[in-house]
Amino acid sequence: QLQLVESGGGLGQPGGSLRLSCVGSGATLEDYPISWFRKAPGKEREWVSCISSADGSTYYAESVKGRFTISRDNAENAVILRMDSLLREDTAVYYCAAGAKCAWFEESYPYWGQGTQVTVSA
Repeated sequence: QLQLVESGGGLGQPGGSLRLSCVGSGATLEDYPISWFRKAPGKEREWVSCISSADGSTYYAESVKGRFTISRDNAENAVILRMDSLLREDTAVYYCAAGAKCAWFEESYPYWGQGTQVTVSA
């Protein structure tokens, strides 16, 4: 059974950077498309980014394109979300999820981590 654990959240400054990690156990993450989602206070959870398993293709929501970078660290069985040029509206709980394909809707992902809080504030 695949299990996912996120880490790396915390307080970031506007314009600053944070690095989130999603570490897998029980299975090889490289075999799964992995997405990051986020849920801001008072809003529904939204898809942020995905990295495919087949060819490493990456996909981003318009709100983070050019600022966030998703990548794999296969040695650590992890997927990394590098967050640059942080905005206050990036404040949310960030979740990683594993599924059968990159998709923006939650129902595509049977495996989820517990989430990590990101707060962007001066």
